[in-house]
Amino acid sequence: MVQLQRFLNHSKIDVVFKQSKDDFVVNEVPLYEFSGEGEHLVLKLRKKDLATWDAIEILANYLKCSSREFGYAGLKDKNAMTVQHLSIHRKYEDALKNFAHENIKILETTYHNNKIKIGHLKGNNFFIRLKRVGLVEKQKIEEALGKIATFGMPNYFGFQRFGIDGENYKKGEKIVKGELKERNRNLKQMFINAYQSYLFNLWLSKRIEISKLIEAFEPKEIFEKLNLSLEEVKRAKKEPHPFKIITGDLLSHYPFGKIFIIDDLEVESQKFFEKDRVPTGLLCGKRVKKSEGFAQSIEKEFDVEMAEDGARRFAFIFPENLESNYKEDKNHMELNFYLPKGSYATELIAEILH
Repeated sequence: MVQLQRFLNHSKIDVVFKQSKDDFVVNEVPLYEFSGEGEHLVLKLRKKDLATWDAIEILANYLKCSSREFGYAGLKDKNAMTVQHLSIHRKYEDALKNFAHENIKILETTYHNNKIKIGHLKGNNFFIRLKRVGLVEKQKIEEALGKIATFGMPNYFGFQRFGIDGENYKKGEKIVKGELKERNRNLKQMFINAYQSYLFNLWLSKRIEISKLIEAFEPKEIFEKLNLSLEEVKRAKKEPHPFKIITGDLLSHYPFGKIFIIDDLEVESQKFFEKDRVPTGLLCGKRVKKSEGFAQSIEKEFDVEMAEDGARRFAFIFPENLESNYKEDKNHMELNFYLPKGSYATELIAEILH
């Protein structure tokens, strides 16, 4: 994978983070409360050392049904302790009462009118434990957390998006170019999504690099290098947020809302700083709104024509409920935080540790 530009400017923090059921815990936050009635049984499930699909397959084999009968809102990490919700028709309720598995526990059940669908979640609460954290590292981590609390963090796709070898995007690129056929529809979709994600990460890395140059130099020293006008760079230099929005960017209200083109850059940059809206990046494809002006001159470098539908993705997100707890006797630092759906806890850790 390409080396991504980190938003925080600091040297690498040398501590240990290993994804495991003891040190990485994920709790799904549903998009809405379940109604408590309806034909779908909702399972609140705790699993360890299993991907979501692994757990569904185990349950489907137990019930002797197709895995397609299960609904879920999002895929959760394998190397973690995760709590998430699955749905299945309530006709299986009695059979599930005797279900037992060493890595899966059904914590509670309820009912809902609809099957749970992909994206039907608000976000996730995370608990992460870092090890071999000395007092110097503790201070650096707390400083990094303070900056993330103030400015947010880049919304990169995490390494999980790109497969075990990190190269699923290469297969996606070949499929898009017609150089590779993939008969399995799910695999084909996964490879193309990885390619879209790879291009988004490249774009975001480029924009962070540009933002850092604008912060570090006088406009007249770098405007030609950035291929932006002197006035544009002067304007960006005055923005309160270190990630610079530019003319033609498409913004979205945060944490959800309509996407719109920048009208007044000064006003919008202040609202971005206040966490009221964020710039968006392109997931290339059909039927997607494109940026304009200077923003488009950068975005077009990462825009590839393909048959898939495109989308816009937040360039930045704002983690909530950030808390740290230092265990000096064990040299452990425990972190708790909330991220909106589609964002990666591993990227927050990468941002902190560089």
